[in-house]
Amino acid sequence: MELELEDAPLRAVLNRLRRAQGQISGVIRMIEEGRDCEDVVTQLAAASRALDRAGFAIIATGLQQCVADIESGRKNGEDTEAMRARLEKLFLSLA
Repeated sequence: MELELEDAPLRAVLNRLRRAQGQISGVIRMIEEGRDCEDVVTQLAAASRALDRAGFAIIATGLQQCVADIESGRKNGEDTEAMRARLEKLFLSLA
């Protein structure tokens, strides 16, 4: 299952990841500057949520593509159970 970057949902994911990248850079800078622990943790939590949301969006897009592949009969030799197991593993990796 390959993701196509032309899709609007994936462009949104890339934007979210770039924002998270900026937040992580901000967290590093805050630590280097000796900023308040609560502020650092708040920013770190925001970056973590952004990464989680990006991961879930990618999985949702992949799931949508898998369903389309099944419906059109293009499963690339992967049976339904193997695909389900692979998607379950992806979901659990973000849990």
